[in-house]
Amino acid sequence: MVLFTVDEIRGLMDRPTNIRNMSVIAHVDHGKSTLTDSLVSKAGIIAGAKAGETRFTDTRDDEKERGITIKSTAISMYFPMAKEDLVAVQQKSSGNEFLINLIDSPGHVDFSSEVTAALRVTDGALVVVDCIEGVCVQTETVLRQALTERIKPVVCLNKVDRALLELQVTKEDLYQSFQRTIESVNVVIATYNDPVLGDSQVFPEKGTVSFASGLHGWAFTLVQFANRYSKKFGVDKEKMMVKLWGDNYFNPKTKKWTTKGEDADGKPLERAFNMFVLDPIFRIFDSVMNFKKDETTKILEKLEVNLTSDEKDLDGKQLLKVVMRKFLPAGDALLEMIVVHLPSPVTAQRYRVETLYEGPMDDESAIGIRDCDANGPLMLYVSKMVPTSDKGRFYAFGRIFSGTVRSGPKIRIQGPNYVPGKKEDLFVKSIQRTVLMMGRYVEPIEDCPAGNILGLVGVDQFLLKSGTLTSSETAHNMKVMKFSVSPVVQVAVEVKNANDLPKLVEGLKRLGKSDPCVQAWIDPGSGEHIVAGAGELHLEICLKDLEEDHAGIPLKISDPVVGYRETVQAESSMTALSKSQNKHNRLYVTAGPLDEELTKAIEDGKINPRDDFKARARVLADDYGWDVTDARKIWCFGPEVTGPNLLVDTTKGVQYLNEIKDSCVAAFQWATKEGPCAEEPMRGVRFNVMDVTLHTDAIHRGGGQIIPTCRRVCYAAAMLAQPGLQEPVFLVEIQCNIDGLGGIYSTLNTRRGQVFFEEQRPGTPMVTVKAYLPVSESFGFNGALRQATGGKAFPQCVFDHWALLSGIATESTSKVGTLVKSIRTRKGLKEEVPPLDTYYDKL
Repeated sequence: MVLFTVDEIRGLMDRPTNIRNMSVIAHVDHGKSTLTDSLVSKAGIIAGAKAGETRFTDTRDDEKERGITIKSTAISMYFPMAKEDLVAVQQKSSGNEFLINLIDSPGHVDFSSEVTAALRVTDGALVVVDCIEGVCVQTETVLRQALTERIKPVVCLNKVDRALLELQVTKEDLYQSFQRTIESVNVVIATYNDPVLGDSQVFPEKGTVSFASGLHGWAFTLVQFANRYSKKFGVDKEKMMVKLWGDNYFNPKTKKWTTKGEDADGKPLERAFNMFVLDPIFRIFDSVMNFKKDETTKILEKLEVNLTSDEKDLDGKQLLKVVMRKFLPAGDALLEMIVVHLPSPVTAQRYRVETLYEGPMDDESAIGIRDCDANGPLMLYVSKMVPTSDKGRFYAFGRIFSGTVRSGPKIRIQGPNYVPGKKEDLFVKSIQRTVLMMGRYVEPIEDCPAGNILGLVGVDQFLLKSGTLTSSETAHNMKVMKFSVSPVVQVAVEVKNANDLPKLVEGLKRLGKSDPCVQAWIDPGSGEHIVAGAGELHLEICLKDLEEDHAGIPLKISDPVVGYRETVQAESSMTALSKSQNKHNRLYVTAGPLDEELTKAIEDGKINPRDDFKARARVLADDYGWDVTDARKIWCFGPEVTGPNLLVDTTKGVQYLNEIKDSCVAAFQWATKEGPCAEEPMRGVRFNVMDVTLHTDAIHRGGGQIIPTCRRVCYAAAMLAQPGLQEPVFLVEIQCNIDGLGGIYSTLNTRRGQVFFEEQRPGTPMVTVKAYLPVSESFGFNGALRQATGGKAFPQCVFDHWALLSGIATESTSKVGTLVKSIRTRKGLKEEVPPLDTYYDKL
């Protein structure tokens, strides 16, 4: 039975100091959904005996079939806390009831855009790490995302039951394994930590690390054991916690604590953690699993665990689950860790406002966000769209950072391209309804104040994926989210029945809404509908949704293809010249490659078109060796105004230059979106406008004359600068048993893979291999790898970088040339790349 009502939750919403907004993040299969069940069962939403198997937050059918989370799911829960536990809470709070808004996010790398969307609206993260596998590639990715969003982590080492039942390790080995895993997590945190957060590293003796078995529903932090032993030893709880971790030993003969591992006679002493924490757990496991009934009864009496008569009849794993759940209930340990160590919205928004808000830090909206003010101007960020039971409609899922939202009054809905003071990407409408997201269902609520997570009805018509809702006319947007994956795998989609085409178009629009990372567009060359996703699995799920839900029609789907990027490998061999149609205007341009570091910095948003041009010029001059005058005269970035190509004005004293700037910028955007060789987007190219000769009469140098000319001259300059292709490369992390190594190497070798790291995890037969694998070779890689290793290896692919293919794209005999031909054929273009004369005009 549910232990709270919606009215109680609504009452708590007005006390932002007692709210905790948190996400559960981890590598795939480390047990996020299983662990979340313990909290859901503590709130009374599911039965305690079913926790760990229900996976309440996996709401879709395919999630249950595959056993992985695909979409992040939010749920709000109400918990009263014991008075004595509240002493440890360092931040302000009122009363002992807490509202926890929890988002269970996917661990598979293909869905890490869902994690980004979840992290944006939360302030704390529970990082789940498998204590056997340790920190994996996705653990590091999600931790990095969390720390860049200024989100405070706490860690849970999960699957401790496996270490005891399967690996049957000794206490000291288990302690060392915990120690290593916590160290690895802290290394990642130290690497990406934001100084504003203070020290975010996690330590068991501070209560920021818990040890758990999500499947069996038990967990503990050192707090539970310190509580038990502080009464026994008559010492302070805080002191006891410090003693229970690290190199602290207790000598039972002298009843004294020491930091040396042996007593006066040189006999080894047992570590305090092993003696006081692991020993009771090991004993329970030993007596229950070896069916020692009498011993079990004695231990349970000592630990004050009371079983009902039905429970006493159980044995083996069934009994073990019941005993451990009563001895160390997971819900209590996790709740205590979340409430004490994760920040409330009031605490978090003070330091998060700088990373959240685009405008000045002293305007009314920024102050409202900083103070988490329910009476301030409304500032609400929609991070994703959640499909409703009504076909084709979505709840806008987001977080209120300032003000109060209710249905009725008109508010401004600002899309990601909105610029303050302009009318583009802006709607002024009223919200139809506000709802509370509760996992598999929603609850209507009247209104909702700052610091809470909610769903909105009726906003989906005006926003595509994300946006800002505000009541202030001067408000800037909340910052756009940066995804750690990019849609590099594409397929073409066609309808089987021509009459269904409108349904497909409508379905693709809905698909674009439903997933933060998927992209859908029409290829201008061939007219095909293209869908792009982060990886094979991501695409598979998106296409299934498209076919079954969003469009609801049978589809024909092509084989997956990969998007490439065009680039140049040297400076132009000579200055390219193009004349306008009326022969009165001439443009002289050269092209050259951008530094890979600078290209990456532009893609990561560290250098962007919105920066102050003088400050940006200083950075380009100091860090990337640019000439300051050139760096100040960057006309634009492209494609899409933010891409990693630059158009630079290097002319001296040209008349009327400012009049053609807009036309050149438009042409540059067009040229960099579709390169000269294969009509793929360009990447890492710098175009320099060397000189311009223009007609004196304005009518002869309009956009109609300049735009096509400038596009042709950009193409000509690129063709003269050794054009090349870059292909996307995955970083693959493979975990497997040591005897599966041969299979891994042979599979990678046949697919142009390069292994650069191999390490055996101490104390286990598990090996971790990291390698680079071209995305074009990754289709069917999972299947091939499982076949080669007898199902022992588990790969995880995440997009890592763009790699230059050797060779020149215009040479039809080279390998790159053949690839360019095949791309052109696929797009319905002429097979051969147009010759240089098409773009280059001789003097």
